[in-house]
Amino acid sequence: MTLPMKNSGNLFQTGETVHITKTEEQVTISKFQYIKHMKKFSYIVTEHPNTFYFEDELQKA
Repeated sequence: MTLPMKNSGNLFQTGETVHITKTEEQVTISKFQYIKHMKKFSYIVTEHPNTFYFEDELQKA
């Protein structure tokens, strides 16, 4: 089960510009959620709406 959350320990916020670590592509966070059983946040970016990324796959721009 996933739960939408705000300001609860996640590194990135909706609308924030970040880089995908592997490609250095600059992207914008469109949505994030906490994956309870994995105990980590996942992020959807505007540029790739069908792909999710974990915090360790993104870095601050």
